[in-house]
Amino acid sequence: QVQLVESGGGLVQPGGSLRLSCAASGFSLDYYAIGWFRQTPGKEREGVSCISSSDGSAYYADSVKGRFSISRDNAKNTVYLQMNSLKPEDTGVYYCAAEKGTAVSRFSLCLTRDARRFGSWGQGTQVTVSS
Repeated sequence: QVQLVESGGGLVQPGGSLRLSCAASGFSLDYYAIGWFRQTPGKEREGVSCISSSDGSAYYADSVKGRFSISRDNAKNTVYLQMNSLKPEDTGVYYCAAEKGTAVSRFSLCLTRDARRFGSWGQGTQVTVSS
């Protein structure tokens, strides 16, 4: 059974940093695209970053490019999202999601970061950026 557990959220001041973790169990990261999404009230779930587990190619939304960095540790079966220079508009519930696919489909999944295409989700972790 695929299970994803996020951790690392919290309250941080603008300009601060947080590192989110997404621990996967019940499956190997191989052959999966792993995405980080965030949700704020009244808005659609936004795909902020994604990593294709085959070659580690990383993808980012324009709103976080240059500030966020996604990485994976295959030995720990965990994906991380390092968030620097945080802004109040980064506030939200952050979810990680996984979807298995071929190299071509993983590229498409990460390029589009369409939440509807990811089948397995964690419970989310709250990130609040406020002074």
